[in-house]
Amino acid sequence: MRSMSESVLPSVQGLAVSLSDGVLSVTIDRPDSLNSLTTPVIAGLADTMESAATDPRVQVVRLGGAGRGFCSGAGISADDTSGSDGVPPDEIVLEVNRLIRAITALPHPVVAVVQGPAAGVGVSIALACDIVLASEKAFFMLAFTKIGLMPDGGASALVAAAIGRIRAMRMALLAERLPAAEAFAAGLVTAVYPAEVFDAEVDKVISALLSGPVVAYAKTKDAVNAATLTELDAALEREFRGQSILLRSADLREGTKAFQERRTPNFTDR
Repeated sequence: MRSMSESVLPSVQGLAVSLSDGVLSVTIDRPDSLNSLTTPVIAGLADTMESAATDPRVQVVRLGGAGRGFCSGAGISADDTSGSDGVPPDEIVLEVNRLIRAITALPHPVVAVVQGPAAGVGVSIALACDIVLASEKAFFMLAFTKIGLMPDGGASALVAAAIGRIRAMRMALLAERLPAAEAFAAGLVTAVYPAEVFDAEVDKVISALLSGPVVAYAKTKDAVNAATLTELDAALEREFRGQSILLRSADLREGTKAFQERRTPNFTDR
């Protein structure tokens, strides 16, 4: 694979990528849908992270979302779900898994900048990062079961590794919003800042990382992930198998329709 220094930065509709002074800024740019994800956007994110791993210009990756949200998960609006063009429904899960592996394997620190909602696989993407900075206006929500799906993107391993099994079960099964302050108290995020100083505090953290030891960071990240994310690969495979079934279920069709119609779903699968 060519590095970014040998090719242009990825150009994908709904994704903004720039590189300046060692900082690779990657922004999910679909603010009208709180940065919901399509398969091409996820593939673009994964391509960017894989390329960054071999680019000598990159020291730190800043991953965020445009507008008032970080990422609302995989798109399930009428626009997102109409016309799949023959793409298998679980193709997006495979691309998400590639992205999560690329983030955790990246030798550079990846900073998630969560200024607003992080829902569904948006939570998985944020927690795959090494440092998760949240605005006081942010919240985290594993919303999968609300539409008849299960957590994916490694959430079953990433969330539990951060906050423990019981809290992870609460997030996954009850699909409740976890405000930023509670997420910090639970150990889900690195720090929470007031909204009015959030951008400045993010810049301070990134500046500190830029002045640090590159090789030591890479070795540290590798060691900590190896010790704490021992189940990540297995979790990604389990989630893929389970989600592949759920993505073809009547409950998902009902859950998606209910979401679009703003009503409570009537799940019938048993």
